[in-house]
Amino acid sequence: MPENDILRRLAVMELVQNWAIWRDAGDWDRFATCWHDDGRMMATWCQAPAAQFIEASKAGWARGVSILHFLGGVSVDLSGTRAIAQTKMTISQRAEVHGVLVDVVCTGRFYDFIEERGGKWGVVLRQPIYEKDRMDSVDPAAKLALDPALLARFPEGYRHLAYLQTGIGYEVKTDMPGLKGEKVQALYAAGARWLGGAHHGWEE
Repeated sequence: MPENDILRRLAVMELVQNWAIWRDAGDWDRFATCWHDDGRMMATWCQAPAAQFIEASKAGWARGVSILHFLGGVSVDLSGTRAIAQTKMTISQRAEVHGVLVDVVCTGRFYDFIEERGGKWGVVLRQPIYEKDRMDSVDPAAKLALDPALLARFPEGYRHLAYLQTGIGYEVKTDMPGLKGEKVQALYAAGARWLGGAHHGWEE
């Protein structure tokens, strides 16, 4: 692999890691540098331009919303000044559900459309892929009964996360990509378009 490709991959990987560290630390000024001006975030609870997502994250932080991210392996596909980065991750959120304090852990991947502009690598679009999740009481002795009808409204990959987020007042998107199916295949196709030089066309 050419040395320049290695450096570019490292720059993309650093960007992915900075996103999680700075966002979870509430380091909003540096977090904003992870995005290009036309960047967009597609989360279960917020689908918005990057600037609006940052403001929504700040507001949640201020009222005690606890969402943390842990990253695993990263795979980077490069094409000129464009990249697709896939990163294994877990999203961990703590809140009360029906009066019981719980942790939800959702396992999946960040699927990032990234571009170098003027010497800066930035996120143009982040679309998580939600593979599986679970909900656990922080107190193992606590009794928790979920509403099966509400739980069934959401896809298998993030239904417990969506249940919790709905309970604290968010309107959750119900058709996010999962491990398999037409939605994730469409995301991969959008990534191929992006690497090929075209607009990705995702969710437009």
